[in-house]
Amino acid sequence: MERLQRSARGLARLDVWIDMVLTSPLVRARQTADIVATAFDPRPSIITVESLAPGASYPSLVADLEKHARKTRVALVGHEPGIGELAARLIGSRHSFEFKKGAVCRIDVEEIPPVGPGDLRWMLTPKVMAAIKKK
Repeated sequence: MERLQRSARGLARLDVWIDMVLTSPLVRARQTADIVATAFDPRPSIITVESLAPGASYPSLVADLEKHARKTRVALVGHEPGIGELAARLIGSRHSFEFKKGAVCRIDVEEIPPVGPGDLRWMLTPKVMAAIKKK
């Protein structure tokens, strides 16, 4: 938990902004979403969605994202391998990403639902996140 808190504070120090967090209903994912949200000021809202639970479908996640399409900076908290498969799908790759616990990436899409591949802007491992020190 402490490592995740440091990682979330590192995101805030990098001037990353989050409007809202969509999270899986599983307890550990909700705890992760809470930790991430508390690192930001103002604190983003957290919404639990079944579409981020293990085994959920891509169309169901897109439907949940469409409900919040006016938010432009949405964080997703989910589980492997689904979150890695989702990230790959959003950038048009057939090869899943490997997300270590606490990893984070930024993918920009033009619209929801995505009509083409999004742009992977960055991906940070937990080790890199922990190394980001306060200035």
